[in-house]
Amino acid sequence: MNTCIIGIGSNIDAEKNIPQAIRILTHDVHVLQTSSMLSTKPIGFTDQHDFTNGAVKIETKWSLKELNKYLKKVEDQLGRDRSQIKFGPRTIDLDIMVWNDEIVDQDYYTRDFLRQSAAELGFHAKNQEH
Repeated sequence: MNTCIIGIGSNIDAEKNIPQAIRILTHDVHVLQTSSMLSTKPIGFTDQHDFTNGAVKIETKWSLKELNKYLKKVEDQLGRDRSQIKFGPRTIDLDIMVWNDEIVDQDYYTRDFLRQSAAELGFHAKNQEH
């Protein structure tokens, strides 16, 4: 089994889309724990609503590649518009942050809310430098 922390975020109907994404995940992977959700300012393109961000810790038999493909399908199912500008508004964003205790998303190092959510789920990087 692989243990993974997935960052989850939304700034379009977050109060509906985040719980829906978690419900979908529970049908296909074993959700172990969900972090608190935090309100965060947009990064990059700032002329948009604030985001709600958090993380879920899961177990899965899928490989990293298989899980990533699955998460893109969940985003699509929840109406993610990939034609939007990078860092633009989104119904849902699901990114693998930690895979078997290894940081795989470099944003972990630059975004406090990612480190905070991962720590809440019991992950503490051995070395915070990248």
